[in-house]
Amino acid sequence: MSQTISPSAEKPYGVQRVCNVWEQARSSFYHASRQAPQAAPKRRGPRPLISDESLLALIRHDLATSPFTSEGHRKVWARLRIRDGVRVSRKRVLRLMRENHLLSPHRGWPKAVKAHDGKIITMAPNLMWGTDGTRVFTLDEGWVWIFTAVEHWNAECVGWHVCKTGDRYAALQPLSMALNNLYGGAAKGIARGLSLRMDHGTQYLSDHFLNQIKFWGITPSFAFVAEPQTNGVAERFNRTLKEQAIYGRDFRTVEDVREAVKNFVDLYNNEWRVEKNGFRSPNEIRLAA
Repeated sequence: MSQTISPSAEKPYGVQRVCNVWEQARSSFYHASRQAPQAAPKRRGPRPLISDESLLALIRHDLATSPFTSEGHRKVWARLRIRDGVRVSRKRVLRLMRENHLLSPHRGWPKAVKAHDGKIITMAPNLMWGTDGTRVFTLDEGWVWIFTAVEHWNAECVGWHVCKTGDRYAALQPLSMALNNLYGGAAKGIARGLSLRMDHGTQYLSDHFLNQIKFWGITPSFAFVAEPQTNGVAERFNRTLKEQAIYGRDFRTVEDVREAVKNFVDLYNNEWRVEKNGFRSPNEIRLAA
């Protein structure tokens, strides 16, 4: 500013005049001008085996080739470490993705901690399943229902059903599919020892639904009222299903939704890496058990 030429006097304003107008001491100006510019701090510690530029290229390639969208840094770090053998710090992957605006946009404000602090995941299979229903709009047939059943042990989708009418009979279909696939049938008492976590929807409170699961030997386990996280395994799977296979697409018929859900469930069970599984897919955990 002090070197700026006055349009009237055609001379520089000068340091003294500028400091008087800004009400700053000239000593402060001269002290600041003598300070040498500081170089950006260098990375401390030993030189890594892979540079940031090379690691960023691997991160971009992983995001571009992944069959899923909007994944966070943990999934990227896990695939690089487990599948590709690139052993780097998770926080380093987070830093590079943050600096290059590659983090997932699906982020919300943190919520207050609830009074309950229990866990709903299990340490062995067939101890607890979760089930829930959600709706999707189609252009030709209006709203259609998706019902799912999810294993709390490895987050595997063990059953699903897509239909136009989301009644108590439809809500039983994913459970029937799961029993036939995992137990080999749907006879009386075949799933004794299994609990079913569900919310207070009208389908799940009906006498027909409750009597049928008791016939199979399944014990009902209701989530807390107004706290969907207590049915969090099924709720989280439905959210993932919508983000990966439903949102951003137009469906015309029930059959279109059914095909999309079928393809996603196969892909999810085989390739979706779950953090509580040690970033292995649900099928990998089941095969290793």
